[in-house]
Amino acid sequence: MVIKDVLKEELNNSKKMKTSYKRELKKLPKGSLIRKKIKGSDYYYIITRNNGKVHFSYKGKKVSDKLIEKYKNAKEYRAKYRNLLSKVKKQIKFLKGTLRGREPI
Repeated sequence: MVIKDVLKEELNNSKKMKTSYKRELKKLPKGSLIRKKIKGSDYYYIITRNNGKVHFSYKGKKVSDKLIEKYKNAKEYRAKYRNLLSKVKKQIKFLKGTLRGREPI
């Protein structure tokens, strides 16, 4: 059937997209850069999560604009790729269910 072949091709494309999104997520730096204000002074930290626990890594009173921009962009891209990954996972689940179905399409 022509439709089934198209669905199989779409399923393969979706799986490739899923691996691509995961690869892009791994390229991004871990954690987020945050600024804490303590007694009127700003301090910068990298916040990460390991085994369900939050860890802060001190970066100093001043950090470069380049580092701030890097983590800002990483945060945006991480949200984008997680959203796309969620959508493609749902699509894969739907396509697998459709291809497994017994009734003709």
